[in-house]
Amino acid sequence: MTDPDPLYLNLIKIAIILIVSFIITKWSIYIVKRIGSRFNFELTLIQVINEIIKYSVIAAAITLSLKELGVDVNAIIVSLGIVGIAVGFAARDTLSNFIAGMFILADQSFKVGDIIEMSGKSGRVIKLGLRVTTIKTDDNQIITIPNSIFSSGVYVNSTSQETRRVGLDINIPYELELEETVNSLMRVTSECKWALPEPKPNVLIKEMTDTGIKATINVWINDPWKVATYRSQLALKVKELLVVENAS
Repeated sequence: MTDPDPLYLNLIKIAIILIVSFIITKWSIYIVKRIGSRFNFELTLIQVINEIIKYSVIAAAITLSLKELGVDVNAIIVSLGIVGIAVGFAARDTLSNFIAGMFILADQSFKVGDIIEMSGKSGRVIKLGLRVTTIKTDDNQIITIPNSIFSSGVYVNSTSQETRRVGLDINIPYELELEETVNSLMRVTSECKWALPEPKPNVLIKEMTDTGIKATINVWINDPWKVATYRSQLALKVKELLVVENAS
């Protein structure tokens, strides 16, 4: 009886390595999530640890697979050292994204669950990885942003504060008595169940125009994700009030 083909055995070993690597990755991620949930770790930290585990296992699996194929891994490392400059230029974006991701984690600029706005796009952070950050908009669009963009661009963290302002610009016709209308607007805003009692809602007079007096109604809430919804509800209430006031 002849021995099995060495290449055949190597392929079996590689398949076993890949399967074991997959199982280790899945179980490690599961264990990290369980431990993180038990000890109330930040979801952002859990995701970063999982990514480190995943990439480490992948690197180990590739190294072991190459050895089974008879590839001299040490020679590859030396070769990479020779062409290190070229590889550095090719991977500079990936490296900058990785470094930016570590700074975001260290500075706690934002975390999973926060609502951020950048370049006209706003959404909740659902994943903060070592290379990219994934956000989900209020219309369920998934947007992936390279981490390096956060270090070179301006972004807004809408959940960095406990409260968020809902501002609504309105036009008060000259036919209405200003003080009485402002008092009515204050009453309407205070009746909104979602409006916080502190800071108190207010109406700021901005300027006088040909069509009326421009003003801004400010109401504070504790759910930044619903700013657009509450602004729409407030606009409907104000419209009803102004129609009634104008008719009387």
